[in-house]
Amino acid sequence: MKADLKGVRARVLAVVAAGAAAVAAQAQGQNFPDHPIKLVVAYPPGGPNDTVTRVTTQGLGEELGQSLVVENVPGAGGRIGTRSVARAAPDGYTLLAGGTNDNAIAAALYRNLDFDPVKDFAPVAALSTDSTAVVVNPAVPAKSLAELAAYGKAHPGTLNAGSTLGIAPHLLLEFVRVRTGAAMAFVPYKGAAPAIADVLANQIQVAASGKAVLLPLIRAGKLRALAVTSVERWPELPDVPTLRESGLDGFPTAVWAGLVAPAGTPAAVIAKINAAENQRLRSPQTQAAVAKLGFHTQEMSPQEFGAVLAEQLRLWTAVANETKIKLE
Repeated sequence: MKADLKGVRARVLAVVAAGAAAVAAQAQGQNFPDHPIKLVVAYPPGGPNDTVTRVTTQGLGEELGQSLVVENVPGAGGRIGTRSVARAAPDGYTLLAGGTNDNAIAAALYRNLDFDPVKDFAPVAALSTDSTAVVVNPAVPAKSLAELAAYGKAHPGTLNAGSTLGIAPHLLLEFVRVRTGAAMAFVPYKGAAPAIADVLANQIQVAASGKAVLLPLIRAGKLRALAVTSVERWPELPDVPTLRESGLDGFPTAVWAGLVAPAGTPAAVIAKINAAENQRLRSPQTQAAVAKLGFHTQEMSPQEFGAVLAEQLRLWTAVANETKIKLE
């Protein structure tokens, strides 16, 4: 009888504790935020991730009633900044500008991370989708991926391709090399901005990056686009084929950007940030800035964004397996 009473008491205490935790979490959501929020961008200023993040989260602090500080923490292909958020307190005051690169590709490529790009994060809100292009310095005579491969074979040792290590442009360049047989040596960079600076200066000859960064340079004739990853051709570049049209099928068509928080962040806090960010995505100011840069915003619930990240992991794992890229 005493054992039964002890069991009942334990179950009652568990129910009471769970109820108290739920009340505390709800109260935390109601009071959030009461001091500034830090949003970590794991790449240098000026690259696609940084550009997209700053455009789509502008005004988020005002929506939440607190200041939002964007902090660039570059290095190790985004892993330094990502790790710092994984280890932060799960209270909503430290967020990561994550998505495809940090929460899907990293999980597909790296074997010995001291954090889990999937399990250590909670999806908060989708920001945008962008597609990627392969570009060359105009000194390279190639006008297509087939011509690039032929040029590399005819001039061995002359083509160097560069991007941030371990993100979508890196996999795109390796995918092109594997599928076409192009003789390109890969040069790793800490971020997209220095890689683009070097391809503009012809220090490297081939690069890949997002539309928001590349489109103005392509339009100005400073870079030549050979192919884009989107399902359809970029409306701004109707003469540039897609990868599929170039004979390279099977590469993911989009790169997703979004907000993620440390795992364990209260659902009420996540819901509050999600609602505020979706409100910003609807604003005329955000829509105008997005239209100018050429990428697409996407409103989602945390659950919907989590499903997107799971599908991204599946797609990019297939690319990592085909290109045989595994990083320590």
